[in-house]
Amino acid sequence: MSSFVIEGGYKLSGTIRPQGAKNEALEVICAVLLTSEEVVISNIPEILDVRNLIMLLEGMGVKVKRLEKGKYSFQADDVDTSYVESPEFVRKCAALRGSVMITGPLLARFGHAYFPKPGGDKIGRRRVDTHITGMQNLGASLHYDQQMKAYYLHIPAGTHLKGSYMLLDEASVTGTANILMAAVLAEGKTVIYNAACEPYVQQLSRMLVRMGADIEGIGSNLLTVTGVSELHGAVHAILPDMIEIGSFIGMAAMNRSSITIKDVSFGDLGIIPESFRRLGVNLEQRGDDIFVPEQESYVIESFLDGSIMTIADAPWPGLTPDLLSVMLVVATQCRGSVLIHQKMFESRLFFVDHLIDMGAQILLCDPHRAVVIGHDHKFQLRANNMLSPDIRAGIALLIAAMSARGTSVIGNIEQIDRGYEDIDLRLNALGAHIARQ
Repeated sequence: MSSFVIEGGYKLSGTIRPQGAKNEALEVICAVLLTSEEVVISNIPEILDVRNLIMLLEGMGVKVKRLEKGKYSFQADDVDTSYVESPEFVRKCAALRGSVMITGPLLARFGHAYFPKPGGDKIGRRRVDTHITGMQNLGASLHYDQQMKAYYLHIPAGTHLKGSYMLLDEASVTGTANILMAAVLAEGKTVIYNAACEPYVQQLSRMLVRMGADIEGIGSNLLTVTGVSELHGAVHAILPDMIEIGSFIGMAAMNRSSITIKDVSFGDLGIIPESFRRLGVNLEQRGDDIFVPEQESYVIESFLDGSIMTIADAPWPGLTPDLLSVMLVVATQCRGSVLIHQKMFESRLFFVDHLIDMGAQILLCDPHRAVVIGHDHKFQLRANNMLSPDIRAGIALLIAAMSARGTSVIGNIEQIDRGYEDIDLRLNALGAHIARQ
């Protein structure tokens, strides 16, 4: 198990460019299975989760070429359908959260797919009901294979998925993506209401349209898909990662530093810039860049009636839950108090115990809510030895350690590597002192 050794207290300065969006990459890479023709995708983040998904596709027989850093060619013209029903394949899928989105393309194109319980972050229960119910609405049969420890979805030989109307029980991003990829090759019209409309889903939809799909309502929570008989090759560029952009904003604020974040696709950030402004972080949009100026103090806003500010996650265009851990850490050094409400995952706030050990003033109300009382930079956090429980908590702990007095050690950084590419090297270029061991 690798570690980061962080010497805290150094200010950051300079320019940094975000990687491609991890969540979008996992979706669009799975979509290459929908066609036998070549699909070229650029701005792919070469992080652990994405590399593992690409290796999974290679094991299935997909031809993969690395054209240059972050740019890959995929061609799924000779998929080994027997391998995708093997115990080895199911075991590998179970270890990778993004593999759930292989199910829709495999079911639509080949008529069968296993759906193992997905792995990934240990942040609480992550339901897959939306995915499976959506496939059943399209006509797939389901049974649980006790030997494989996975659900098996299939349609009778010689038949196809059939379009239908469905109202999703939750606006699941991966669920919407999975159902959408199955529906594009289904017969007839599919209407998906309460669909997730995050930029990731919008990007997937646009890529599918370039491949020949017929999708209406992109960007809304009502998608109408008219099935086609086949899809073709396409070229696609992934958006910059909004979670990494938010992480960089948080790092600058915690260290009272001035940095420029380049090429952020500002129009796709939604409420993220305004959410940081509520914590008192002044941001400047400069073209498609974000400039974070150095500030002596960050004052948390209150609601108009004077009550404590609440920052909570919500389906798009609400605030992504992936940034709440970062915003919680930033709040520890702001002036004022804020309630952080993590609605989606019941275990994501447990990392605050590490921050409390570092001297942060945090009251953990329950698994979903924490009240942060800011130090206004009048008390510097203490160094600490800790483990990264998941990707987002890991980056939050790294931000805290970068601002702390002394030398901190963060173990299990494989979790951080799953979501952030060469993060130690890139932050050291801004002035951080991070060593990998």
